[in-house]
Parts: sequence; C-alpha cells; structure tokens
Amino acid sequence: MAIYQIHKELDLAVTIEEAWGFISSPSNLVKITPEQMAFEIVTAGLPEKIYPGLMIEYRVSPLKGIRMPWLTEITHVNEQEYFVDEQRKGPYALWHHEHRLIPAGNAVHMEDLVTYQLPAGPLGTLVHGIFVKKRLEAIFDYREEALVKMFGRP
Repeated sequence: MAIYQIHKELDLAVTIEEAWGFISSPSNLVKITPEQMAFEIVTAGLPEKIYPGLMIEYRVSPLKGIRMPWLTEITHVNEQEYFVDEQRKGPYALWHHEHRLIPAGNAVHMEDLVTYQLPAGPLGTLVHGIFVKKRLEAIFDYREEALVKMFGRP
C-alpha cells in the first residue's frame, strides 16, 4: 500500500506566542475546518492547551451524509515549536501530522507535514487519486485562507 505526504508552508503576521496559543488549543480546529466536513469535537472537557497523551475524539463527514468517528492522540509537544497528532481510530490506515512553528522576524513560518496511508490496498490507491488527495488539498487550502484572514501575511 502506498504512503502519501502533504507538505504545506505558510507565513503569518503573528508572534510565535499568538500562533502557538491558537494552534495548541484543540477547540480552535473547528475554526479552520471547512463546514462541509461537518467537523464536531466529541470529547468533553478538553483542556485549553494540548499535551502529550491527550486523546481527542471528533466526528467528521468526509462524504456528504457519511459521518464517522476520528480519534487522535497528541504524541509529541515541544512548546512554541511543534506538536504531532496521530490517528488512533478513523478513516486512514496511517495518519501522522506534524505541526511546526518557526520564528521569522516579526512573523511566524508554519509548516504542516502529513504522512498518511489509506486502507483497502489497490482500491485505496484508486480512491486516493480520484478523491482523497484533492479533498485533503482543499482542506489545507481552506485552513490557509482562514489563518490568513485571522492573522494576515507579513
């Protein structure tokens, strides 16, 4: 089965403290996820900030009318530098998402690296080419637009 990656970079006119404060708060994920994903946080009582070992359950709709659970674990956190979330239950055979922040003068350079794999062998490869890759690219494009609206570009 094929393993895929998405790598996105974005510069924002924000301090490292503000950027970290936003991306390290689990409740903010809703603000940067497209409405058509019908993204809902299921876990009650989430902390304001992530920490290693934090498990977060969501419900997502990858296709209209299809709802599914998604459970992620925050596996690594280095304050104001990076964190990693990994899927424990959900639509992917593998999901490893690295979020990095790099100070850039009066701005912040953000990087996302997602390594993922689909289930179902050759069928998963086919579906990736037809649908999944485009859908993930659209989600990250939406996130970029949302973040630029909130913080601006340097």
